[in-house]
Amino acid sequence: MAKILTLTLNPALDLTVELTRLDAGQVNRSEEMHSHAAGKGVNVAQVLADLGHQLTVSGFLGEDNQQAFETLFAKRGFVDAFIRVPGETRSNIKVAEQDGRITDINGPGPVVDGAAQQALLDRLLQIAPGHDVVVVAGSLPRGVTAQWLRELIEKLNALGLKVALDSSGEALRAALQASPWLIKPNTEELADALGCDVVSPMAEAQAAARLHAQGIEHVVISHGADGVNWFSVGSALHATPPKVSVASTVGAGDSLLAGMLHGLLSAHTPEQTLRTATAIAAMAVTQIGFGINDAAHLAQLEQGVRVRPLTEQ
Repeated sequence: MAKILTLTLNPALDLTVELTRLDAGQVNRSEEMHSHAAGKGVNVAQVLADLGHQLTVSGFLGEDNQQAFETLFAKRGFVDAFIRVPGETRSNIKVAEQDGRITDINGPGPVVDGAAQQALLDRLLQIAPGHDVVVVAGSLPRGVTAQWLRELIEKLNALGLKVALDSSGEALRAALQASPWLIKPNTEELADALGCDVVSPMAEAQAAARLHAQGIEHVVISHGADGVNWFSVGSALHATPPKVSVASTVGAGDSLLAGMLHGLLSAHTPEQTLRTATAIAAMAVTQIGFGINDAAHLAQLEQGVRVRPLTEQ
């Protein structure tokens, strides 16, 4: 299997609160509460580990509350290459209602100074070579600029590494200029990054062609419950997921990205790659937490995924 490095520049301790319905301004009593060491790159790593790949995880961790992450890394067998910074890793609260609606309250995280940023760059230049792909996922912590992210991706590209990017806003806009190998925005994130409406498959195809022209090989556009469109050079596919009972949408996009990387690095056919990735994302919304814990259920979900060329209606 592949050797993969994930970068989570702004990880989080996720506290997920399950309740029947959130009544704003009222006292609400939870039915369940779950705490996870998380962040997009960490979530991707967990799914990839369940698919059999070797993982190195890196980014910035607050040194005051790192224990949950260290416990997870040890349990999962991840190589820990995080840079510790003063303060606490941010905490995010996810309120999951019975109808599947999720309310996010995300914390700001620590301030990452120039010395820590340079320390991460130095570490990556040492450890990144030899990995099959580098995943750069999530938001930027305070102190880290979008221009720094662009330069980071350029340095990884210069090492001959494939970079898969999942970010949004200013970070995505800047990172696109560095031409990562793969990106996975949703339609709103893509429209914001390109400064144009992306409201139809044709508009998506035009946007993807524009990105292909600047060296981005794979454009994976997620549509939530409506599925995913994947534009690679010379190919455009759509996958429709099976209907599932939604427990939480947290981590669905991370699971989709992990599934895409698994197929691409395992030399699966495009159709099988997208089918499996879509099924993994569908499984993710049925559970609280991250990873693949039921192979039989995943196989059943795969059978319910419909993959077709985007030229078909």
